[in-house]
Amino acid sequence: MIRRVVLALDDRLGTAHFMRKALRKAFPDHWSFMLGEIALYCFVVLLATGTYLGFFFDASAQPITYNGSYPSLHGIQMSAAYASVLRLSLDIRAGLLLRQIHHWAALVFVAAITVHMCRIFFTGAFRRPRELNWIVGLVLLILALGAGFTGYSLPDDLLSGTGLRIAYSVLLSVPVVGGYLAFLFFGGDFPATQTIGRLFFTHVLVLPALLVAAMAIHLGMIWRQKHTQFRGPGRTENNVIGSPLWPNYAMKSVGLLFAVAAILTALGAFFQINPIWLYGPYNPANVSSPAQPDWYIGWLEGALRLGPSWDWQIFNHTIPAPFFAGVLLPLVFFTLLFVWPFLERRITHDGQPHQLLDHPSDVPWRTGVGAAVLAFAIVLTFAGSDDVQAKIVGISVERLVNLYRIMLLVLPVAVGLLTFQFARELRARRNALAEAGTRIAISRTDSGGFAEQPEKDARRP
Repeated sequence: MIRRVVLALDDRLGTAHFMRKALRKAFPDHWSFMLGEIALYCFVVLLATGTYLGFFFDASAQPITYNGSYPSLHGIQMSAAYASVLRLSLDIRAGLLLRQIHHWAALVFVAAITVHMCRIFFTGAFRRPRELNWIVGLVLLILALGAGFTGYSLPDDLLSGTGLRIAYSVLLSVPVVGGYLAFLFFGGDFPATQTIGRLFFTHVLVLPALLVAAMAIHLGMIWRQKHTQFRGPGRTENNVIGSPLWPNYAMKSVGLLFAVAAILTALGAFFQINPIWLYGPYNPANVSSPAQPDWYIGWLEGALRLGPSWDWQIFNHTIPAPFFAGVLLPLVFFTLLFVWPFLERRITHDGQPHQLLDHPSDVPWRTGVGAAVLAFAIVLTFAGSDDVQAKIVGISVERLVNLYRIMLLVLPVAVGLLTFQFARELRARRNALAEAGTRIAISRTDSGGFAEQPEKDARRP
């Protein structure tokens, strides 16, 4: 029966030649190439669980008095959205499980994209001819951040409402057009009755559609340009050595899908996340403390906490302090990432196409810059929870803020210079051994590190 179906399709569509070629396409065997697939499968889990959750969520700010199954909130006025999430979590069969799976999948989704982009950066996989794919990958990261933030804000609890209030203030800080942007996204002065509806529409329709389109473009470009690969025996700039798509790589990929789904299910089942019934409904007069967002927004939270208290007057327009940390900093950061392939080409004068990846020590300055940027982001992320840390260690928030400001200026520079020096010495050692008649083979280990193995050069005595 399968044979007849395949022959019938080929007779009408002429797909046999394409399918034969596609099924023999080679994919590199290294585990790091699966990071992008982890993100893809997290997205699949997000779509499946989000569809189920959407059946029960009421995207309305209509105030109601709660008389549900959670006695601690009886008689409390709340939005219909918050009440529906309470019902979904406490009364709907498997509702809490799927809601927590959905939340964990969102966290891992952004993490997988971030680690995938780091792998591409440190190995030089963004170089010609893959500059456009690097840009598409960054667009995917930004869309993932937006999807995560809008979904996190939908329950209308006190914690997410505090985050929305901060986002509203940041939008208002944009000169000239800030008020228009805030009205477009929030539907009026915060808290507005239209906010939840607009967030829901953006989260379940606009951003998923854009993510699907960006993923399709990303995968299509990878298919057309072929994969990069690490250096090794028989690998050149003109070939790809690895497993064929069918059956080897396909079975490995399907196994990864099941593994990702199983791990996310275990996280949702055994590790509580975002218990909104403990936070209570959003009330503009209250602020949740501690109020930390999900990890991928932590660096922006830290930037707002560490940013200087500048209020500039330019042409009768006030530019308040949140603009510099909440708008200008991420704008500069992502702009540099978007233009990095072209900036590096200008610096190195290397416009040749590359299929083989760099070892991080091959380009010490790039590795040092990447390490410094990561250190900068990590300091900001930790600074986003300075109030919790101040309570734990018993010092004032002001002293901790000043300490983090010093670290933000000193630590990235120190990490960048130390990484640059280490990478340069590693490269020099490898070159010295090569000149002495010993070649150093660098390969990836199963655990993800790099292993050096001296090889005797047969051409030398």
